[in-house]
Amino acid sequence: MIHAPITDTELTTHLDSLEKDGMSVFVMADGRIRGALFNGSSFVNVMRAQHNLGILETMILGQACLCGALLIPTMKGREHTVFKYDTNGPAAGFSVEADSTGYVRGFLLQNPVPVDKPLESWDLSPFFGPGTLTISRFAEGSRLPQTGSVEIKYRNIAQDLAWYFHQSEQINTAFNTSIMMDRQGRVTGAGGLFLQVMPEIGGKRKAKAAAEAGASAAAGATTAVKSDDELFDAVEAALDAAPQLGQWFSEKGNREDIIYGLFREFNPSVAVDRSIVFDCPCSEDVYRQHIRNLGADELADIRKNGPDPLEIICHNCGSVYHIPVSSL
Repeated sequence: MIHAPITDTELTTHLDSLEKDGMSVFVMADGRIRGALFNGSSFVNVMRAQHNLGILETMILGQACLCGALLIPTMKGREHTVFKYDTNGPAAGFSVEADSTGYVRGFLLQNPVPVDKPLESWDLSPFFGPGTLTISRFAEGSRLPQTGSVEIKYRNIAQDLAWYFHQSEQINTAFNTSIMMDRQGRVTGAGGLFLQVMPEIGGKRKAKAAAEAGASAAAGATTAVKSDDELFDAVEAALDAAPQLGQWFSEKGNREDIIYGLFREFNPSVAVDRSIVFDCPCSEDVYRQHIRNLGADELADIRKNGPDPLEIICHNCGSVYHIPVSSL
């Protein structure tokens, strides 16, 4: 990827003053709930610079890419996931790719998004129409992805992604994303939160819960072990009390205070902190090889008629490559 600079010095100074971007993956409620909290303030600004996006376009693709980043903790081993949103609304949708190594890339299906009147709120639902949300998972060594899709229900990216997990994987899941902009339209903070009930493995978790309930009863305890639904409702209630993550990170809040403060009653524990970046494995050499793999007639036509140099734009990250015909 050719990295586009962020030229607004006031913005870069502000970003440098914030907690460094990163994702904290955690567990709580005796391992029954897993989660991830992502400070993506610089991440969204890099994405915006790469695609040279306007305000509305930044809000849409920014939330989509934050959700893409939050899919990384759900991956098993070396995995690559494509998250697509296809609608017949003005925004059309997006395609976001996330890789277990820690990079995310993506693009809008319609850029710029047509707007017929000034924005009155950050409610993006008017820009989405009926359509589908699709997740394709590419496991290492597998030629074909595992793909699932659902009809868009809420016209809200985070809520529809949670709906996908509920419908396709039958797992209680919540996603929360937030992007804070100042009056000049700068992204001053961005973040996302993911929570999910851990799936049972051979009934072991349910057996453990039953054993704990029995031990509590023997000790005279009066509090029963919550069911998965009851537990998730309690966690979601805590989530509803969370500050807007974009504003929180914009005002120099950190991830630990959210995890250990907001969810303290569930005894959270951070398992790992990891780096997540907006990046793309594209390069001039990669595209040069793709051109060389074209048919002989097409390649001969390029060498004879040009243009020279060839201009190739990576739709995933906005990088522009100029490849001399003489190098083919």
